[in-house]
Amino acid sequence: MGSKRFSGSLFVMLVLGFLLGVSRGYKFYVGGRDGWATNPSERYSHWAERNRFQVNDTLFFKYKKGTDSVLIVSKDDYYSCNTKNPIKSLTDGDSSFIFDRSGPFCFISGNADDCNKGKKLIIVVMAVRPKPLPLTPYSPITPASSPQPTSSPPAVSPDARSPSDSAGPAQAPSTNSKSGSSGFTAGSLSVGLVLGASIGVSFILGGFLRVV
Repeated sequence: MGSKRFSGSLFVMLVLGFLLGVSRGYKFYVGGRDGWATNPSERYSHWAERNRFQVNDTLFFKYKKGTDSVLIVSKDDYYSCNTKNPIKSLTDGDSSFIFDRSGPFCFISGNADDCNKGKKLIIVVMAVRPKPLPLTPYSPITPASSPQPTSSPPAVSPDARSPSDSAGPAQAPSTNSKSGSSGFTAGSLSVGLVLGASIGVSFILGGFLRVV
């Protein structure tokens, strides 16, 4: 039980130490072992190019107090080695400078001759990146359910009709056919009567003519 508590406390201390180190930044020794020297083994411009600097990092300049200084200047004063109008001066021998923002910072020696010999450097501090937002699980949007259509009676196939339906509508008896047949019968009867009457008259007249 005690070992678990000790391991948990050690983990918390490590996390706090890591966070504290991140918030304080990293400490860079300008020029490495040579320090802020007149004739360094590596050019200060090259030393600055191979390192990456962030906000809250610290530059440490090591030199003998009273023999030199470090000046933070503008870009124009950096290229002209103008030591008359510095933004800030560091003169205590073991000088530290903390980056409080991103962007370029120009440093030159307080001795104009040493500056002209290359005792200067430009450092570009990287921009602070915002922390990424936590990822949220993807939830697809389901469309609203549409109303279901009302059910309609199933369509009846023409082949599935009843015999009475397939026979079609009942045909009404045609009056024209009846009237035609009755008209034909009456006409035939009248013609027969006329012919019979004419034949009878012919016989009567023939007999009368014979008597005379």
